[in-house]
Amino acid sequence: MKTGTENVVRLTTERLQLHLRHTFTISRGSEDIAETVLLRLAAGGIDALGESAPVSRYDESPDLVASQLEKIALTEPALWRFDEALALLDDSMGARCALDLALHDLAGKRLGIPVYQLFGLDPSKALSTSFTIGIADIPTTLAKIEEARDFPILKVKVGTPQTIETLEAIRSTYRGIIRVDANEGWSAGDAVRMLHEMERFDIEFCEQPIEAGHPDQLRYVKERSKIPIVVDEDSVTSADLPALFGCVHGINIKLAKCGGLREALRMIHTARAMHLKIMVGCMIESSVLATAAAHITPLCDYADLDGPLLITDDPFSGVRYEGARLQLPDAPGLGVRPLGPTAVGGR
Repeated sequence: MKTGTENVVRLTTERLQLHLRHTFTISRGSEDIAETVLLRLAAGGIDALGESAPVSRYDESPDLVASQLEKIALTEPALWRFDEALALLDDSMGARCALDLALHDLAGKRLGIPVYQLFGLDPSKALSTSFTIGIADIPTTLAKIEEARDFPILKVKVGTPQTIETLEAIRSTYRGIIRVDANEGWSAGDAVRMLHEMERFDIEFCEQPIEAGHPDQLRYVKERSKIPIVVDEDSVTSADLPALFGCVHGINIKLAKCGGLREALRMIHTARAMHLKIMVGCMIESSVLATAAAHITPLCDYADLDGPLLITDDPFSGVRYEGARLQLPDAPGLGVRPLGPTAVGGR
């Protein structure tokens, strides 16, 4: 006999304080602790999870994301009408991301299938991830390289005056694939000069060499560089991609900045129509968010989903790392589970 409680939808948020193994430095700044927002969605006796890693670059914060999530009221029908549910939120991509993930987790759990199966994807085609090396002095960088020696792909953050010397030191000891990420750190002219100097280091591609919002300058760099150009800050949602036609070789999709899996799929389809390569990336985040992104890697060319590897206190398990190879969980929904006590109780 139904009591009516089956139709009750509850949303609660929690803050996750994620401690990094090393101080993480990019061209815009450094951090030792990353804060994400965990969303719990309970409906029909099923608990679902979502997560957001708010991006300050886009004026997002944990306070903003949590407040937006806490003010919405979901009904049972909206749990299957993803666009209708997401439309209840304002323009916070971070809040949309958390809700989007929870809705997919809930749908998969109700159907008894993993999210990758919900999308009709083959888990054996999940990719290998790169491992990120933040900016540091050369001795510290080489110590990090030694720790990451078993990873076949490194993404090296660049943008300091010591960039070439650092890459030279890395190449003296590391023979795997290297990608570089400038995080908008150069002018177009500097990017051309730096990329020309980097050619001898066999760089797979360079991510976001210049400030976002200048496709004409990206085209200038692309036309003068032998190293392919992939954008991140320039490719927030699918609406950003048409302006990049002919200007870059690929895009980096991050669930936290685009608003979740639903928008990520739109970006993938748009990018394929534009003949662009696709990377799926991450922020500093727990296995909830990283696992969600891992589910769509069979649709992509590159993966940079090392967020859980960069922290010491991931409260969840989900995607597994066999070396660099991503192994998708076969449990229903996102397939993540808590490892132990978290800061439960919401806020």
